[in-house]
Amino acid sequence: MKRRGFFAGLGACALSGWGVSSVARAQAPLRAWTDATIWTGDGEVIEGGMLITTGERVTAVGKAGPIPAEAQVTSVAGAIITPGWVATEAPLGLMEIELESSTVDSQPRREERSDAIRAGQSAADGYNPLSTLLAVARRGGITSAVSTPQGGLVSGTSAWVDLVDRFPATAVVREDIALHSNVFEIGDASRPYALSRLRDALQSARLYSRSPDAYDRGQTRDLVLSVSDLDRLSRLFGGGLPLVVKVARGADILRLLSLAKGYALKLILSGVDEGWTVAPQIAAARVPVVLDPTQNLPDSFSKLNSRRENAAMLSAAGVNVIISTFDAHTAHNLRQLAGNAVAHGLSRKAALRALSLEPATAFGMGQNYGLLAPGKVANFSVWNGDPFELDTWATQVVVRGQATSLRSRQDALFDRYRDLGQVPRGRAGMPAKSPR
Repeated sequence: MKRRGFFAGLGACALSGWGVSSVARAQAPLRAWTDATIWTGDGEVIEGGMLITTGERVTAVGKAGPIPAEAQVTSVAGAIITPGWVATEAPLGLMEIELESSTVDSQPRREERSDAIRAGQSAADGYNPLSTLLAVARRGGITSAVSTPQGGLVSGTSAWVDLVDRFPATAVVREDIALHSNVFEIGDASRPYALSRLRDALQSARLYSRSPDAYDRGQTRDLVLSVSDLDRLSRLFGGGLPLVVKVARGADILRLLSLAKGYALKLILSGVDEGWTVAPQIAAARVPVVLDPTQNLPDSFSKLNSRRENAAMLSAAGVNVIISTFDAHTAHNLRQLAGNAVAHGLSRKAALRALSLEPATAFGMGQNYGLLAPGKVANFSVWNGDPFELDTWATQVVVRGQATSLRSRQDALFDRYRDLGQVPRGRAGMPAKSPR
């Protein structure tokens, strides 16, 4: 049965129960958002729809119908409800002020080597659920993030987090969801050297994975890397842990596709500024890509063929596209990037999927995230118009079934200094104003 006819098919009797026991309903509040246009996330649009949540989960999505008497009802007539966006490949929660090293946990504060392998490091260990950047991201409709480490040949593992505004609520949903590499973005290292270092690391990890006990007994050759690095790298084989690699040039993309096939890796390509030049090969390998669709000005010789139609051309070839700003401070601009991609040929359906369903699927979280459907985590936003247009904004952002605060530190600063006449001036013993 299609979700569009969900309520009509259930009938009033079934609606009163919602398939949830009375005990569960007593423990988890029942909420309803009505009179909305609902973009479910997979291309379906429900006009005059209603969304029901029980606690942290979506209970039902469909056409308007009877509402349980105990439900808290919010009418959002004329609004659009979308799944919450996912900020991918961004160090959200791992940095505060980029130029103040004491607030940066996305990478070592003193870089020992640009080609360092830090596979054992986990973003979950440094994630800050009280970062002031999270409130800014929520205002842009972001409800989850793949919090990602940075730097080195291998940066470490990312974590899936929900942007809750309650503390000490658990924000980290799953640790170690992908391993991230910058094999073609490590300073002055040549491509052959960087790839050889990555291959050496994979070879060592494969040898370790075949017999960890033999390694512990000293019965293998010296593998150089730490046990934690070897353990994380070994989880790549057989597609157990995705490997996300930053890459721009078309020729480099083809080398990575070959590498991934040789080692049976689950690959995700990040950046792919020249991805459109090898789109058929990426599609044939069934490898998703993470990109910024506004990149069209090359800042290196690896990106000479950058163009704004990159996302549209990759999607048309059958590649699953994920949109990212690649930055914690600008993560709230995700919908603006998606709107730009639509303006340059990407379908609206693909643009919506690129912000929610595709990242959830690529990082192994599709069972609970990415769509507005029964059983999914209740992460969504209510917009006062088309979210891909700049003259609209989110009126509500719901994370795990609870409406979150849309007030950020920037709002507090604006309110404090909007009327400078109320701000005390001068120092003790000094005039508040110049005598001139």
